[in-house]
Amino acid sequence: MALALYIHWPFCLAKCPYCDFNSHVRERTDMSAWEAALLADMRHEAQLTSGRKLTSIFFGGGTPSLMPPALVERLLREAEALWGFEPEIEITLEANPSSVEAANFSALASAGINRVSLGLQALDDKTLKFLGRLHDVSESLAALDVAQRNFARISFDLIYARPEQTPEQWQAELNRALGFGTGHLSLYQLTIEPGTRFATLVREGKLTPLDDDHAADLFTMTREITAAAGLPAYETSNHARPGEESRHNLTYWRYQDYVGIGPGAHGRRLGTATVRHKKPENFLRAVDELRHGIAEERVLIPSDQAMEAVLMGLRLNEGINPATLAARFGFTANDLIDPAKREFYLRIGHLAQDGERLRVTEQGAPLLEALLAELVPDTLVSA
Repeated sequence: MALALYIHWPFCLAKCPYCDFNSHVRERTDMSAWEAALLADMRHEAQLTSGRKLTSIFFGGGTPSLMPPALVERLLREAEALWGFEPEIEITLEANPSSVEAANFSALASAGINRVSLGLQALDDKTLKFLGRLHDVSESLAALDVAQRNFARISFDLIYARPEQTPEQWQAELNRALGFGTGHLSLYQLTIEPGTRFATLVREGKLTPLDDDHAADLFTMTREITAAAGLPAYETSNHARPGEESRHNLTYWRYQDYVGIGPGAHGRRLGTATVRHKKPENFLRAVDELRHGIAEERVLIPSDQAMEAVLMGLRLNEGINPATLAARFGFTANDLIDPAKREFYLRIGHLAQDGERLRVTEQGAPLLEALLAELVPDTLVSA
């Protein structure tokens, strides 16, 4: 049974105006205190999931490339001792493409990182400044070059559907990105998240997001261009060469178990959802008192698990097997997917049936959220 580990490093050098992740800016960080806390948090989870080896590890944030490589290595050694690693384990670390962080790439590779995800976000300096990034394009490309010399697998992020962005601009930027030769791209539409600086600017009338129709056109263009380049979408926002998909993120989307440690980290193991304390200081205090950082632990009822599994699985190009999911959670296939609506969306081409698997088509992909709301019966959601 697959088990993944997520490790959250909550610190950044600056808070980006679009970001609603659990990230914090601090002048000082006591590395010895953080090492002790993360190790204790990890040991707590290992006691509850003993006997299962790890298939993937993901260092997210925040900016985990700001972690000392020695700390990364210590955490990986402990994880292997506690759980053991499956052969060919995927170990990913998110990194900003600054020269300071790129200087650690060799040491991080030696520590055990075998996949890096770079937050390039854009390929022109004006947009990077708009997005609040601290690097410029030349620094991004230099960091990408260093990464390609140190890691076998590389992904990077870009944000599109930015205010006033034209199809021609995005096409040129995306084609340039594809030319760098990485096996994975995460391509996210800019969304205005509550509580962010961008949300404030929109409310004040100082920022106008790209309208939905134009954003949908860019979404369709993105999928066409990446597919033609050999990196088709395997999830709504993620594109990869066959075999280069993020195994860790597939654990989430296939509704398999993962444990999450560190401030604000979510986990789902053995039918229980966990959430850690978000504020770094509160997390440290909790670990000091309880030997773990859990703020909330909730048993998931079967209907909640089934609904989440359907909603997440249909984000994947591979789709879901409704009968298999239904049996897993004690339902029938018609409980999970409204049969009348399934037939309707199959007929108009928004869904496709491949053997026993049901998936969203290219025609239905731009309407995914509305489609999911239609397909999952109210009786399952409220059961």
